[in-house]
Amino acid sequence: MIEIDGENLTLEKISQVCRHNEKIIIASHSYNKITESHKNLLNLENKDVALYGINTGFGIFANKKIPIEQNFKLNRNLILSHAIRVGNPLPEEAVKAAICIRINSFAKGLSGIQIEVVETLVRMLNEGVTPLVLDQGSLGSSGDLNLLAQMALVISKDIGDREDQSGQAFYQGQLLSGKQAMQSAGINRIELKHKDGLALINGATFSAALGSLAVMDAQLCLKIANIACALSAEASLAKRAIFNSLYHAVRNLPGQITVARVIDKLLSGSTFIDSHPHVQDPYSIRCAPQVHGAILDIIEFVKNTIEKEINAATDNPLIIGDEVISGGNFHGEPIALGMDYLGIALAELSAISERRMYLLMDSKLNNGLPEMLISTKTEPGLNSGVMIPQYAAASLVLENRVLASPDSVQSLPTSGGQEDHNANAMNSARHTNQIIRNTLKVLAIEIFTAVRAINLRFTQRSDLTLGKGTKNIFEKINEIVPFRDEDDLWSEDIEKIYELITNDKFNGYIIY
Repeated sequence: MIEIDGENLTLEKISQVCRHNEKIIIASHSYNKITESHKNLLNLENKDVALYGINTGFGIFANKKIPIEQNFKLNRNLILSHAIRVGNPLPEEAVKAAICIRINSFAKGLSGIQIEVVETLVRMLNEGVTPLVLDQGSLGSSGDLNLLAQMALVISKDIGDREDQSGQAFYQGQLLSGKQAMQSAGINRIELKHKDGLALINGATFSAALGSLAVMDAQLCLKIANIACALSAEASLAKRAIFNSLYHAVRNLPGQITVARVIDKLLSGSTFIDSHPHVQDPYSIRCAPQVHGAILDIIEFVKNTIEKEINAATDNPLIIGDEVISGGNFHGEPIALGMDYLGIALAELSAISERRMYLLMDSKLNNGLPEMLISTKTEPGLNSGVMIPQYAAASLVLENRVLASPDSVQSLPTSGGQEDHNANAMNSARHTNQIIRNTLKVLAIEIFTAVRAINLRFTQRSDLTLGKGTKNIFEKINEIVPFRDEDDLWSEDIEKIYELITNDKFNGYIIY
């Protein structure tokens, strides 16, 4: 059970909730803060002052006064009109992460939302009701409005409680109407009032959710990339000195130092390394600590931003003491910039990985391996070797370069010019997550290529030994993808490796 208090949510806790179905509970002091915030809002409603989104319209209609007795209709119309469905379904884990982050934001006690709404979100998360949310249509400013409204449709009921206006949700493996899913789980839907609707849909919460998943998966990418690099270093008979800790210490960049240490540890005991008389390795091997290290530093930077964001109050307005403050904490610029930065870094990780596999296939560069890693027991030309896996990797790298074009610099005004600078955070987060998926596939192809190259090395020099870390991984890969001399359906091998490296159980083979 994970306690939610608005202050201490971490990426690891989000992973436990959205990927491992850990249940949550609101901390008692946060429960009290939520309740007190709503009481403060009720007191303010009795005063003859304009309260944005409570007794006024939204966006360009902020100056339109709405009688407080029409507040329920104001809330319902907000959810209905904003729940625009565009794109493809988000993974359930992303929706769960968004709900968890939204609950944590409310736990700060600044949103004025009814405690019953927050309790309903908690029950949905704990009992497995996951709204169907399509992934496009958000500008990442004023929050991820249409995505959060799709989520809110499942919670919100009108007087007639129409099923066709209740959204959709997954429950026990079935996609149902929101109303059916909630009824099946025994959870009551709520008539949203006061500031409930606005509180639910303000904040770049889905951007932050995808950002959280992206950072965690970027960490995995880097760990796998270090393994892939170590295998490629073995296969290409690289020089040990390029991973020397004293050499990297003089540059004093923490990521570079860490990566060099990790790869050096994986290679410990190898006799493949330094077994060829060449003077220098190509950059994709020689400069791997510098490139991977810079990416590690970026991951840590973005992680720091995202962890602050998931512990922030991001809706508008906020109830601070006896004052309603309308501002822009919903603006997704920190997430957009962070995701762009992370996307560029991971595009580079895939690019250097592809260059290493190319190096292993080129007989002019690979220190004695056959062209295209064709077995000496077969006929070149009759067999193509691993020519096309490199094509596939190159294609993924090229797509990554397009996806890494920054989204945060793109903005179009909305709401009649009232919202004149938007962050584009959701698009940035979506594109970065696609880059991650592509990068993991590229890394799977590099590992496939490197392991084949090492098998061919053993046919040349059976007396050589791998490093302690690389040997363990090499044997695991050979176990699931045995070496074959003749051409075969390589895609099945690559898919098996991809499934292995994206499986939590593979962590046992990772030194980091």
